[in-house]
Amino acid sequence: MAFRQSVLINAPLDEVFNTATDFDNSPEIMDNVVEVEKLTEGPVGTGTKVKEVREIRGRKAEATLEIVEFVPNAKYSVQSVHGGVTIIYHYQFSDSGEGTRVEFNGELKTKGLKNLLMKPLMTAVIKKEDSDHLEKLKKYIED
Repeated sequence: MAFRQSVLINAPLDEVFNTATDFDNSPEIMDNVVEVEKLTEGPVGTGTKVKEVREIRGRKAEATLEIVEFVPNAKYSVQSVHGGVTIIYHYQFSDSGEGTRVEFNGELKTKGLKNLLMKPLMTAVIKKEDSDHLEKLKKYIED
């Protein structure tokens, strides 16, 4: 899976980056996210872990997310690993002169034949769930 998005947000880079990396904002930005709990101490950075609960078709699904790359006001990547499936979301932030440009790239990696065969379906579900999250981030910050 590779799906990409980009959005221009009318706000300073540090505000956009800080809002995006404050996972308490996730229920406002990500469809289906109903609960978030930071599992590690200290400021957000590489190694930070967060428990995320999503409600999908009336059922709750829990995942542990880990920040695997973190460069303040520039980029971060967050991944979840479960049952031979690794999902990695990469975000890059830049000052465009007109606001902050946020570039997103989603990856899905699988292990095992069953997961490989299910990859197209998993990709479609993930795209459906998260396809508008940058637009929601924009609205959340600009409103």
